[in-house]
Amino acid sequence: MKKLLLTAGIYMLVVIACTKKETDYTITDVFQPTPFAITYPTWVDIYLGKMPIPSDNPTTVEGITLGRKLFYDTKLSDNQTQSCASCHQQSNGFTDSAAFSVGTNGALGDRNAMQIINLAWSKFLFWDGRRVSLEAQAHDPVTNPIEMRNTWPTVVNRLQNDAEYPNLFFKAFGTKNIDSNLVVKAIAQFERTLISFNSKFDKFYFEGDTSVLNESEKRGQALFFGKADCNHCHSDVLLTDDALRNNGLDLNFKDKGRGIVTKNPLDDGKFKVPTLRNIEVTAPYMHDSRFKTLEEVVNFYNEGIVKNSPNLDENMEVINKGLNLTQQEKTDLVAFMKTLTDNEFLNNSKLSKP
Repeated sequence: MKKLLLTAGIYMLVVIACTKKETDYTITDVFQPTPFAITYPTWVDIYLGKMPIPSDNPTTVEGITLGRKLFYDTKLSDNQTQSCASCHQQSNGFTDSAAFSVGTNGALGDRNAMQIINLAWSKFLFWDGRRVSLEAQAHDPVTNPIEMRNTWPTVVNRLQNDAEYPNLFFKAFGTKNIDSNLVVKAIAQFERTLISFNSKFDKFYFEGDTSVLNESEKRGQALFFGKADCNHCHSDVLLTDDALRNNGLDLNFKDKGRGIVTKNPLDDGKFKVPTLRNIEVTAPYMHDSRFKTLEEVVNFYNEGIVKNSPNLDENMEVINKGLNLTQQEKTDLVAFMKTLTDNEFLNNSKLSKP
């Protein structure tokens, strides 16, 4: 009888071991995430304050590692051909060099992909400001019918059945049971590390190295903060005020921008002010990619504003009166904007495909 009970007990242990789910914890699982402090120059805190980090998504080494892998993984798209990085390429300041990104079925988007640069301090995401956190922003492209064209259950199933992901999610979040909430949290953690504060402009303006700019670039900076009045909207440090404004592109709006979100006619034609950081490599410009070069952008503000555009922003008042920039001033202004390029950021291997 004792022998029979012993045999039955061994049999039950074997059955339990064989039926144990891969997503269950084992006795060797230890959840010990490593806190990660995102570094940037101390003067950033003086102007902006500490980087906001959601209390329910603290930044960790393991979370960033997972988010980086997900950012570059094509498993997120329906036919497994595109990743976040397909439309947000590091060499282009984490935006797309194409006027409109191409979806997995070949369809074109209707707005230029925005830069993912210093967005931890941003309160409005996307051209129309429809999302207010990086976690929420990371959710949209996966299910967008033009972009990745996928469903979250499909994505979760693929990741859950992957050889690596369950363990990576456990290391980052303490569970091997994957869901969409944890996916976007990880991607957001990685995106918060996309920090760019090491341009020639930063060295000159914030760190006091007057030798880094040539005379044309210095004249361009004076114009940027003075006669050309760029700084009203492209404020220092982030080089965007994070607002949504109508900058006088059109009389009639093919795309109503913020107005689509709020349904308020007073918001028609308003779009988020993009950062000018790394603007040299983020062409084409404007939400509809209408300008191919910085020279075209400067010419527009100098002489192309649609002055009677509905809801024209009040900050366009000085520009509306006419900048009357000379050709030399235009050249200097473009030269200054190119000093906003951060080559270390654009070539940082820690931000590239793992």
